[in-house]
Amino acid sequence: MKKQTKKLKNLFEKYNCDSILISKFENYSYFSGFTGSYAYLLVTKDINYLFTDFRYFEQALLEAPECELVKVNNDFYDCLRDRLNSHNVKRIVFEGNTMTYTDYDEIKKHIFDIDVVSAKNDIDDIRMIKDKKEIEKIKKAVEIADLTFNHILEYIKPNISEKDIAAEMEYFMKKNGATKESFQTIVASGYRSSMPHGIASDKIIEKGEAILLDFGAVYEGYCSDMTRTVFLGNPKDDMLKIYTIVLEAQNKAIEFIRDGVLGIEVDLVARKVISDAGYEKCFGHGLGHGVGLEIHEGPKVSPSGKNTLLKNMVTTIEPGIYLSGNFGVRIEDIVVVEDKKSKILTGSTKEIIIL
Repeated sequence: MKKQTKKLKNLFEKYNCDSILISKFENYSYFSGFTGSYAYLLVTKDINYLFTDFRYFEQALLEAPECELVKVNNDFYDCLRDRLNSHNVKRIVFEGNTMTYTDYDEIKKHIFDIDVVSAKNDIDDIRMIKDKKEIEKIKKAVEIADLTFNHILEYIKPNISEKDIAAEMEYFMKKNGATKESFQTIVASGYRSSMPHGIASDKIIEKGEAILLDFGAVYEGYCSDMTRTVFLGNPKDDMLKIYTIVLEAQNKAIEFIRDGVLGIEVDLVARKVISDAGYEKCFGHGLGHGVGLEIHEGPKVSPSGKNTLLKNMVTTIEPGIYLSGNFGVRIEDIVVVEDKKSKILTGSTKEIIIL
C-alpha cells in the first residue's frame, strides 16, 4: 500500500495541509487495503491511522498491516482530535464530494482550531490510472461477464420475464467467481429497451423484440460493465439499421481513443456518426465512464469530459440510440487506454444476434 499512499503526497503540497482524512469506502480500501464497511483513514506526513470498531478490528490487523490501527468505541471524533493534536496538525483535507454535512459539522465541533478544507474529487482522481494488478482484476471481472453473456443467450426464450433473465445472470456470475454484480442488472425488452437504465421488470419477453442487457461482475473489488443488444425472432429492418449505426459509432470511438486525447474528443467521434445518421437527439448520455473499484468513476468520456485520457486508464465505450416507446440499442465494451491503439477487454461478439 505504500505505493498508493505515496500518490497522496502531492495533495499535501497542493492544499498546504498536514493531513488527509478519507472516509469513502473505495478510497480507504485503495490506500490501506482494508475492505471492511466501517473505517476512516487519516494520512499524516509520518503515520497512516486506520480507525475502525470492534467488528472489524481483527480483519484490519490482517488487511492493513502498514497502518496504525485505532479502535473506535463510539468516540471517533475524539480519537481523531487526539491523533491530530499529537502531530500538531494545522490543516486537514477531506473528501468534499463524499463526506456528509453531519460528519463535517462534527469534525468542526471537535477540531475547531484546525482548518478543514475540501479536496473535492482530487482523492478519487488518484485511482484513475490503474496498475497491472488492477487491470488484471478488471480483466477477470470482464471474463465473468463474457461467460454470463454466452450463458444467457441459451436461456432467453419467449414468455419469460426480464426479472427471470436478470436473476439467472446474477446467479451465474456469482457461481463463476463474482463477489456480486457491479450494479442492478438492466434487462429491457421491446418498448422498454428505449429506456437507457431500464432495470429488469415483470415484462414478458416476446418475439420480434430487441433485448438490451447491461450488467457487470465484481471480482476482488473491481468492476466490469458491458452491454449487448440482441433480438428474439426476426427483427424489423429499422432495428438492424440502428444496430449498425451504433456499432459503427462504437468502433470509430475505440479506434480513436488513445493516450493524450480528451474525453470529449472521443465522445465527439461517436456522436458525429449518430448525428450524421439523423439520430442526434436519440443519444442523450455520455459515451463512457471510468471503471475500477467503482462502477462509475473518472475519467469522463462525455460532452463534459475535459480530462486528458492517459495510459492505463480504464473506461467504457457505450454509444446508444433510443427511439422512445419503440426500442433502443446500446453496445458497450471496456477499454484500457494505451499509447496508440487501446486494448478492448470485453470479448463477447458484437455481431447481430438473432435468437
